[in-house]
Amino acid sequence: MTYRAPVADMIAALKHSAGLEAALADGLYGDLGLDDVQAILEEAGKFAGERIAPLNMPGDRHGTPFRDGQVTMPPGWKAAYDDWCAAGWNGLMASPDFGGQGLPCVINSACLEMWNAASGAFGLGPLLTQGAIEAIAAHASEDLKATYLPKMISGEWTGTMNLTEPSAGSDLAGLRTKAVRAGDGTYRITGSKIFITYGEHDLTDNIIHLVLARLPDAPAGTKGISLFIVPKVLVNADGSLGERNDVRCHSIEHKLGVHASPTCTMVYGDKGGAVGWLVGEENRGLMAMFTMMNNARLAVALQGVAVAERATQQAIAYAAERRQGKAAGFAGEGMSPIIHHPDVKRMLATMRASTRAARSICYRLAAALDRAHLGRSEAERKAGHARASLLTPVAKAFATDIGNEVASLGVQVHGGMGFVEETGAAQHMRDARIYAIYEGTNGIQAIDLVTRKIGLDGGGVVAAEIAAMRETVAQVAGSNAEDFGTTAARLGEAVDALETATRHLLAALGSDAEEALAGATPYARLFGLALGGTGLAAKALAARANGAGEAARAEAVGLARFFAENLATAAPGLAATITGGGASVRGLDFPLAS
Repeated sequence: MTYRAPVADMIAALKHSAGLEAALADGLYGDLGLDDVQAILEEAGKFAGERIAPLNMPGDRHGTPFRDGQVTMPPGWKAAYDDWCAAGWNGLMASPDFGGQGLPCVINSACLEMWNAASGAFGLGPLLTQGAIEAIAAHASEDLKATYLPKMISGEWTGTMNLTEPSAGSDLAGLRTKAVRAGDGTYRITGSKIFITYGEHDLTDNIIHLVLARLPDAPAGTKGISLFIVPKVLVNADGSLGERNDVRCHSIEHKLGVHASPTCTMVYGDKGGAVGWLVGEENRGLMAMFTMMNNARLAVALQGVAVAERATQQAIAYAAERRQGKAAGFAGEGMSPIIHHPDVKRMLATMRASTRAARSICYRLAAALDRAHLGRSEAERKAGHARASLLTPVAKAFATDIGNEVASLGVQVHGGMGFVEETGAAQHMRDARIYAIYEGTNGIQAIDLVTRKIGLDGGGVVAAEIAAMRETVAQVAGSNAEDFGTTAARLGEAVDALETATRHLLAALGSDAEEALAGATPYARLFGLALGGTGLAAKALAARANGAGEAARAEAVGLARFFAENLATAAPGLAATITGGGASVRGLDFPLAS
């Protein structure tokens, strides 16, 4: 089955979860209007469904063969990539000063979801390129911007992020790649990097590597890391391509999933050192790289939403066709489609409601990032930045966990056919697994949330978010609508649980950090349930108030109610784990044999 972009739900999530209408009314996005947003997303959905989605399964089977230092991308990928770039999709968010369109993050986020739902392996290349563009635009010199940004924004060149080494993964303090000043304003880079996405390919003539390395006189640890631009092919003064730089792909990984995305081991300096140019200041490279990483975390969260959406669409289509048994209440002849069986309905409802809850969280984060960059006052930008900082680990952890869970349920809906590769359900499950791992594992996201983010402004930022959730719960309760069932009560309990857990962790941070860390992962899940549930409820309220069609209104209210009554009910249990389960975690040891 191919992919059909859920543009109507994306627009609803943007309007009612991410506050798009209010942002447009405030003039945050200039002359952009709702009709423009609709047109952009419809065109993006058309390209994703018609051009990219058909490449997904063939790309998974073909992979990225590596021979003599060269990677060959799957058939059809270069043509699709060239057409995608020609349509301007790579430069949606980039500055018009260098050929971009200057559109807001919320629009780019919806499009990123579409590219990755159509094919996660295809979407990964542009995802890294856009992150590299943002890092260069924010931190590089004007000369470097002029040299690299126009061709990266156009898609003529792609970009990578080179952090990981065998001895430096989540903790970059052990980074060993070296940079030596060459005396002419450039540096010579030597060392190796692993797990470099799109480190080598044949889609473009040049690849611009952003590489973390350490100078000889650098301080120890992460305070001694610098960031460098290291192009695959050196660029002449007139902008033309010159000699090949001293960098090569040594090998590619053989992975569980995303087979059509080349994951490379890169070697720098076989012949004395790759030529690199400093981005920002010496020994402050991690700050520059985090510009790329933080935006990449939203993008990876959207990958979680994307694979969940694709798996859900496929599972619903299969369940509507597959006939087994006779469902209670089915009036047709013969065996009923399995979509009529209550257990299958529950799985499909879990898939769809969870996907849309994760989408609402990601779009809220994108809206906060827009406020942080485009707000008209310093106070508005500061508030947007604080909210984005809080929501980033929530979105990344929750949405990618949902991607894994929904893809697994998709296999279950297919039954035995899900366990064989022909249906494609297994590919979604394989592809989804990496999303909870890269760009900071979800455990690290949870630690970041608890140790750095809930304490922002003395706890004021998280308190404001909880207050906004309570307002949505109050609106549901005040609607007195029977079709909401016990949505208000269940979501109210979830928000209460979140507040209780938040207070416990804030207190623990001041006296018992290990207690706080033991509760970090369940807290991230709890936060996602409360935020996602109230996001669905906000959409449902709007569907009731704004005269949506009967089917759209019933679906919005039905999914919000299902999430509240069936999934958000886990929140009080999670709060109990956070406030009372730490000792049982800390008291365990794991000997090699027992």
